[in-house]
Amino acid sequence: MDRLGGKVAIITGGVSGIGRATAELFAAEGSRVVIFDRNAGSGEAVVAGIRRAGGEAGFVLGDVTRAADADRAVAIALENYHQVDVLINNAGLSIGHSALEIDEATWDQNFAVVLKGPYHFVRATLPHFRERRRGAIVNIASVNGMLAVGEDAYSAAKAGLINFTKNLAVRFGVDGVRVNAIAPGTIRTPSWQAQLERTPDVFDRLARWYPLGRVGEPEDIARAALFLASDEAAWITGVVLPVDGGLTAGQFGMAEDLQNGR
Repeated sequence: MDRLGGKVAIITGGVSGIGRATAELFAAEGSRVVIFDRNAGSGEAVVAGIRRAGGEAGFVLGDVTRAADADRAVAIALENYHQVDVLINNAGLSIGHSALEIDEATWDQNFAVVLKGPYHFVRATLPHFRERRRGAIVNIASVNGMLAVGEDAYSAAKAGLINFTKNLAVRFGVDGVRVNAIAPGTIRTPSWQAQLERTPDVFDRLARWYPLGRVGEPEDIARAALFLASDEAAWITGVVLPVDGGLTAGQFGMAEDLQNGR
């Protein structure tokens, strides 16, 4: 199946985890992929793997917190492929936990990557989307932006990204631009490595909170992004899609504790 045939997609934070899985899936579905990341070695390795599999991809080195880098990435995509059809704002960062423990610089760093980065790439791609009267933006948010689960700065930034998604969808729908967000639950990505070294069973412990009984894999999010980026979602915009194993639907932990008199 060739669900993205002829489309060009820019994917930020595309060298590992959700970004890498999305880049590889999009390329397999016919998209020409532009991977943007600050890790040059891993970026070139991902591109090489996509090309070996018969896909088409390129890598742009840069930092999502710099507007000039976003502008350059879009310019390179347009120079190489003459169009951009899809933007996946995936690059993320989570540092610190409680607001009382997070210093101002750390707070700003979370917001710079999680919220300001998508702003830079939206501003860089929107003029092209509006000119062509078509385009799809998928923002990778988080259940943290919907629930209180700690990581205060990261969670607040993800909540901002959800609201940013809705405003963009309403404002630019008239121009043929669709903007949606995905809210992943816990995903088994390299960002968990330090935690795994301290607590090897962390995913097993977390799984009990998920109705489907497991944490997510990067491919779970990539498949949702593929749908929202494709023409199959042509009449969907402004949506925040939880891909979370049922976490935000609720769980019976409290009810069971009440029933058991705990």
